[in-house]
Amino acid sequence: MPAPPSQASHRWNLSALLLTAGLIFAGITGSADGTGNHPQNQKGLSMPASRNASLKAATAVSYLAFGAKGDGVTDDCRAIAAAHDYANQHGLPVQADSGKTFYIGGNGPSIIIKTDTDFGSARFLIDDRAVQNRSANVFQVESQLQPFQPEGISSLHRNQSELGITLPCDCLITVNNANIKRYIRFGLNQNTGSAQTDIFLADRQGRIDPETPIVWDFPEITSITALPLDSTTLTLRGGHFTTIANAEESKYNYYARGIAICRSKVLVENLRHEVSGEGEHGAPYSGFLYLNRCAEVVIRDTVLTGRRTYWTTGAIGKPVNMGSYDISAKQAVKVSLLNCSQTNDINDRQYWGIFASNFCKKLVFDGCTLSRFDAHQGVANASIRNSTLGYMGINAIGCGTLTVENSTIHASRLINLRADYGSTWQGEFIIRNCVFAPPEWVRHCATLIGGSYSGQHDFGYPCSMPARITIDGLQIRDGDAPDNYAGPAIFADFNPEHRSAEYKEKYPLAITREVGLRNIRCDSGKPLRLSDNLYMFREVKVIPPLAGQQ
Repeated sequence: MPAPPSQASHRWNLSALLLTAGLIFAGITGSADGTGNHPQNQKGLSMPASRNASLKAATAVSYLAFGAKGDGVTDDCRAIAAAHDYANQHGLPVQADSGKTFYIGGNGPSIIIKTDTDFGSARFLIDDRAVQNRSANVFQVESQLQPFQPEGISSLHRNQSELGITLPCDCLITVNNANIKRYIRFGLNQNTGSAQTDIFLADRQGRIDPETPIVWDFPEITSITALPLDSTTLTLRGGHFTTIANAEESKYNYYARGIAICRSKVLVENLRHEVSGEGEHGAPYSGFLYLNRCAEVVIRDTVLTGRRTYWTTGAIGKPVNMGSYDISAKQAVKVSLLNCSQTNDINDRQYWGIFASNFCKKLVFDGCTLSRFDAHQGVANASIRNSTLGYMGINAIGCGTLTVENSTIHASRLINLRADYGSTWQGEFIIRNCVFAPPEWVRHCATLIGGSYSGQHDFGYPCSMPARITIDGLQIRDGDAPDNYAGPAIFADFNPEHRSAEYKEKYPLAITREVGLRNIRCDSGKPLRLSDNLYMFREVKVIPPLAGQQ
């Protein structure tokens, strides 16, 4: 592991390098005769006319051509940024130099990507031991198109189908009402909530995509932005990235330091990210792949790494565990993870997890082997198919339909409704042909739907469990049960104090109305039962009825 380079190693004369290095592109090497006029690129770097002609004729831009060394020691961040700036300006793809290792230190600029980039077999060493700006991303994928404020929209309502205006192109719309607070978190990390936020797709005619519905009423709008959707897909391919982790105090000082995707229609494939140098403490990361205000993003055949779990002090002054997600999404819609996995054991509890989201819609896992799916501040419509999830399983709140099929879940609950956001889901769960394999320490108190709700906290919205749950094909691995094992339960005991009409919920929880069951098999041979709290779930209709039910 290299030591952080000295400040002097960051300094070079890129103009001189361009004059002497020989500009190497895909199959093209420019001459270095230095003759002719010297036009400048957008960084103000002077280059010979013959060299400029070679650049214009190139089919792809390389990093070595702009002064990068690729020796794993020299800080190549500024040279890589210059290469991408040139590619962005001239609409050229970027091809990383095969077999090279590019060192990226902690005080370079963000590298802006606006064209297809093939990282290929190149390696990138991102050193976070001495970072100048922890909030800056190393790479940032952006659109050439500019956002704008749509005119003629003063209010919106839930499930509205049309905006009532036309748009110059298909757009991703973000809208806020800062005067209403939602997601008022409860528990060790309690807070005062977030401004009411929504994000959805609308076409040129102003029609709202039904897969990304408006989920809140907006009688007042304090801000609204339209982000035009690009007409073509930008591709990031390949690359082996290693983060040398920071060693800061374990507090909620989040690091970015990854690849931020702030553009719609992006494909990420065959990328690998690993982490080294994690010690006994460290600040968390917001996601090596961080998706923000984007739509139609596919991450395919990509390998990520779970980060270590640390302990810190929560908002109410008590210890709480803390970690990093290697991929996170915020205000993103139609995001798919296909055939993705992680380098470490998905059931190793010393690692925090891989995926989390806030304010997202239409999320898909397909063919993934990851430690968790986690939706914090609401997801509308999500699917987990042909996947294996580890010890943290599925943690979610939101609305619409959550579908889990042909998948194996190794968590303590098949689906856990996050208690810190009200254990709420307005919609339905569909579970088909799955295996629920709880870890040994909870195997003999197996529960399908987990959550907790006191009824005494205002989360900023009325809370409800899914109105309907359909389970068609489920194997519950609860074998080797002790004699006192009562059998698996559909619902956890959401509130041990709520066992009679005497308990009053200040903010009532709407309970599931109907559960449909078919092809359920328990390895223990014990029958499926309703809950340890029969009073709370007394009005749930189970079809067909459970043993002992009428």
